[in-house]
Amino acid sequence: MNPKLQSSVFQMMVTALALIVGDWWLDGVSFSAPWIAILTAIILALLNVFLKPLLILLTIPATILTFGIFLLVINAVIILIAKEIIPNNHFVVSGFWPAFWLALIISIANSLFGARVKVVRQDDLDQGF
Repeated sequence: MNPKLQSSVFQMMVTALALIVGDWWLDGVSFSAPWIAILTAIILALLNVFLKPLLILLTIPATILTFGIFLLVINAVIILIAKEIIPNNHFVVSGFWPAFWLALIISIANSLFGARVKVVRQDDLDQGF
């Protein structure tokens, strides 16, 4: 499997687990089933690829003035958009502040686990890589 694809799948797994933790910790966030967290992670990944760069570009002054903390607001907005994409209230976020705290949980999980973990195949370990 392509290492970049492995890294992307691992990143989505970390995001899905962070979403499940957010469902457990936050009162305003809920999923109807655990597989909805996986679907939400995929939708968030697609929104982060296509929509987030545009939102960052449009909000550069606010991001600079808040020393980057405004990026959590952008992530919360992306979570609220993902909530609207998923049909039939399978993913419920009751407002901006639960989305903000969920964005913070996802950011912490991705910074702890997603960025530092390198996926290595067993064959590479046997060859000394």
